[in-house]
Amino acid sequence: MNLEKQIYIRKSCRKYLDEAIDMDLIHNFMKSVKPIINEIDYHYEILTRDEINVRNRWSAPYYLALYSEKKENYLMNIGFIFQQLCLYLQSIDIGTCWVGLDTPRNNTSEFVIPISFGRSNDMTRELSGFKRHNLSEISDFEDEKLIPAQLAPSAINSQPWYFKHTDDGFDVYQVKQNIFKRQILKKLNSIDVGIVLAHMYVANENTFEFKIKTSFDDIRGYTYVGSIKI
Repeated sequence: MNLEKQIYIRKSCRKYLDEAIDMDLIHNFMKSVKPIINEIDYHYEILTRDEINVRNRWSAPYYLALYSEKKENYLMNIGFIFQQLCLYLQSIDIGTCWVGLDTPRNNTSEFVIPISFGRSNDMTRELSGFKRHNLSEISDFEDEKLIPAQLAPSAINSQPWYFKHTDDGFDVYQVKQNIFKRQILKKLNSIDVGIVLAHMYVANENTFEFKIKTSFDDIRGYTYVGSIKI
């Protein structure tokens, strides 16, 4: 199972087929996922379209409702864990999309965000089809090791990450959005940072390490979120 190659073809899927899926595929894969913060409890449930308040112009046959303890960095942790699942589902021809607006009809305080999923004929693209910042815009200097990060999905394609080189990897930062975007993206961008880190993990599975340092450079317009070794 090669999840890394899915990074280079995946697109957020909004067109689905009404076909049944063996949900054991999801449950079995989730036994092997890696969290980025081990001390945070999380869980998920699989819902049908009828069990979701859909606020988009499109819908899917199935949704993953994601839940978490509300501890520090829980949003990043959710993004990190479940982007691994999205890449896995892509590898077995199941499309996915992180959905910021929809909620379960039976909502709880631990609910974070849903992911739509289902079989699809519209879930891949060529590398040229990605609309992303240049590598030099997401780092202190252009580095092809960051291509997996460059291709990560984010809310309204905001790409809210910045990587500063260190001796063995990168210090990672999140963009401080303006007051208007902050109202919409504050929660979602923290999930996005987890998603981008999942891409770096999948592309460097044998060497990836994450830690939060007490000493780091302040960069105007960004907030430090952690450091990775790759």
